[in-house]
Amino acid sequence: MTEIVSTEVATTRTITYRQALNETLRAELEHDDKVFLIGEEIGIFEGSYKITAGLLEDFGPDRVLDAPIAEEGFVGAALGAAMVGMRPVVEIMTINFSLIAIDQIVNHAAKMRSMFAGQVSIPLVIRMPGGGGQQLAATHSQNLEVWYAHIPGLKVVAPSTPADAKALLTAAIRDDDPVIFLENLSLYSAKGEVPDGEQIAEIGKAAVVKTGTDLTIVSYSRGTTTALEVARQLEAEGLSIEVVDLRSLRPLDRDTICASVKKTGHAVVFEDDWLSYGIGAEISATIGEGVFDFLDAPVRRVAAAEVPLPYAKSLEKAALPSAADLAKVVREVLNISSTPNDN
Repeated sequence: MTEIVSTEVATTRTITYRQALNETLRAELEHDDKVFLIGEEIGIFEGSYKITAGLLEDFGPDRVLDAPIAEEGFVGAALGAAMVGMRPVVEIMTINFSLIAIDQIVNHAAKMRSMFAGQVSIPLVIRMPGGGGQQLAATHSQNLEVWYAHIPGLKVVAPSTPADAKALLTAAIRDDDPVIFLENLSLYSAKGEVPDGEQIAEIGKAAVVKTGTDLTIVSYSRGTTTALEVARQLEAEGLSIEVVDLRSLRPLDRDTICASVKKTGHAVVFEDDWLSYGIGAEISATIGEGVFDFLDAPVRRVAAAEVPLPYAKSLEKAALPSAADLAKVVREVLNISSTPNDN
């Protein structure tokens, strides 16, 4: 169901999201000697989440660079390298630490092509894991994707499956514009079917990962896995739920979103981030502006509690949006009574 641009007929393997990222980085290092990796502890230590395991040994310290704890410095160095024709892939240990480098990302990487009248390209990828549920507390568990999706000049992708992780990372590394590549921590061990061979996704294209006729759930990253879980649960109860995986937050595939809601007449947006001013608000506005006359009920949003995420496991769980929360809202939109399983 994932739309992938490829000329090969591929067989598939079941691998983890982590393995898909690692294999893609390896393939791109082999494909183009202008590609190099830079980040904190990505070489000798093989990365905090082992995404770069084995790459220093195979490609050496000129291609896999351990950087000091200075995000503004090594993002700036990668930006300079991109300006002169290299293709750096930066790993920031967590999206929360990208705040140290936000000047380099927002004021420079995003704007140089337009400010220099197209005379320079910025083929820069910044990989950043994030999200809650790991008991990493408030300053290490944030979803800040809307900050970067707000900025013209950046591309922002958030794959939900190992297959999309592979295809979107390949596309990001080969893109001539800066790409923010978002990885939810809870997905690293998730398994899925991944085609062998070269796979390149279209950045800016959403995917309908489950078809349905009664209601559309729009989500991305970890939220898509929860949306599919809920859709299958409700299908067993006789409801037909369509799930749209955004995959790309900028550019945003408004046409696919609107086409789905036009068909179903109902929409719920599910996201791990806070409710106010978020991705869900943008999707709701897109639906309201694009297919308002086709709606049979108001668009609803399901999101995290608007608090700094607690460390205590029980409180963290309560603050994050759940499958039960989503199922409850879907039934409310469809004017169906809740079942005991949702309590």
